[in-house]
Amino acid sequence: MSESHRNQSPHEGERRNAKGRQRNRGSRSASEHSAAGSRGEQSGRSSRQSGRQFSKNAPSARSRRSDPARLAAFQVLRAVSRDDAYANLVLPAEIRRAKLDKRDAGFATELTYGALRSEGTYDAVLSRCVDRELSKLDPPILDALRLGAHQLLAMRVNTHAAVNETVALVRDQIGAGPSGLVNAVLRRVAEKTRDQWLDVIAENSTGDDALGLRHAHPSWVVRALRQSLKLRGRAEDIEALLESDNAAPEVHLVGLPGLHGDAGPHHLKSAVTAGATPSELVEGAAIFRGGDIGRLEGVREGQLRVQDIGSQWIAQALTEPAVQPAERWLDLCAGPGGKAALLGAIAAEYGVTLTANEPAPHRAELVTKALAAVDPSAWSVRTGDGRTLSSDPEFYTPEQPFDRILIDAPCTGLGALRRRPESRWRRKPSGLAELTVLQEDLLDAAVAVLAPEGLLAYVTCSPHAAETIAQVEDLLRRHSELQLLDAHEPMAAVALPQGQKLLEETRSTTSANSNPVIAKTVQLWPHIHGTDAMFFALLQKKPD
Repeated sequence: MSESHRNQSPHEGERRNAKGRQRNRGSRSASEHSAAGSRGEQSGRSSRQSGRQFSKNAPSARSRRSDPARLAAFQVLRAVSRDDAYANLVLPAEIRRAKLDKRDAGFATELTYGALRSEGTYDAVLSRCVDRELSKLDPPILDALRLGAHQLLAMRVNTHAAVNETVALVRDQIGAGPSGLVNAVLRRVAEKTRDQWLDVIAENSTGDDALGLRHAHPSWVVRALRQSLKLRGRAEDIEALLESDNAAPEVHLVGLPGLHGDAGPHHLKSAVTAGATPSELVEGAAIFRGGDIGRLEGVREGQLRVQDIGSQWIAQALTEPAVQPAERWLDLCAGPGGKAALLGAIAAEYGVTLTANEPAPHRAELVTKALAAVDPSAWSVRTGDGRTLSSDPEFYTPEQPFDRILIDAPCTGLGALRRRPESRWRRKPSGLAELTVLQEDLLDAAVAVLAPEGLLAYVTCSPHAAETIAQVEDLLRRHSELQLLDAHEPMAAVALPQGQKLLEETRSTTSANSNPVIAKTVQLWPHIHGTDAMFFALLQKKPD
């Protein structure tokens, strides 16, 4: 079998030839890899071909050349491990650098996200195949082993190819010395199926610890998600939620309203013509499964954007109660600018203004770029700590408070584990205390600049109780001038029928809850709504 068939089993090669596919390609189609990865990660491969075939060549006699798709995935894992980078930001650049076609890009994407998503589970497997502590391995070697483990245990990659190509990657990028180690370790990994390994690594674990190993979540995250579901009357959903976190994320689009003769909605319609599916939750959104969004009309001009439908839904809900002339809006934590762009476009339609605040200069630049397509008279960007806004006369005076404030607060990000698979292993429970203090400070700062009868939206991309329900309860105790509104009402007002139905479904499990914060706030879920697990609380300042 030639190297160009590196990811096909013999049966797959025969099937492709039977279909008349004559092109020799190294990687399978993106859809096949996505399906293979999802099946492998959710249930494991139930069987494996007998008589595994490994190369008879010594590692020193094998190829030194890295396969481009695997190399792209390796470079992303190195950036995540070494630089604390975000895979969803690094991977597209690596795919472009390597000039991968659609199929190889799909392979690199599944390999990258799969290895990052299941890092903890694969480390538990690898620890049983290495004769030393994993912490004593050089980080690049460990990243390569994780890539090899994912190919062997969760993708339809021929065992021979998975081992040999990973060894070639190591020789090319790390050196000849470690290649023998990598070869030996991956051969041991290949001795069992994913399900068999899960039985081994979870044999002495129970409860959330075992669930975490099987679904590639740290046990503290499993406990936090279970608690949040329980508070919402959905404790039985825990496995469905964990499985949803491990599914490949969909690409959601938004057409910014009111731009240049309704260009945003026009380009959204063009995207639908190109294969996108209109959202059933809210107007102005679509789901795109067609590959590179850069080829869609309006993306380069900034009139068509990528944005999770949950974020779109909440931003629209904040603007749903009747807007009055000359209102002033504030996005207190605006970076990187997705919600700010949508709010700014809506503000331009109403003839009101938005201030987008972001403390980090490089992120403030991203906010400015995100707003560039919007009428400049409708927005301004402040670079500074949101907690000091009340003492900045350029943007705030007591005579000109803000009428609507969005706080999309820094948080653990446990609601976006599909999109940022590495964050589940990066975050630690010890960091929660610092985040909740920051959230509290930002809320207090927002109340100080909120107009009487003004609206305050508190949003997190996390369902963790400490960052959501507890935070709102504490806010109401500190500020008697605030009242909690029912956030379901504006959410339902901007929703399509299916969105209203799902909103009511999740509301019904909490409507009888005696805790008003639970009953009146909205928690979106990936396994129910198909969005990130966004939390939304809406508060109003009482009249003077």
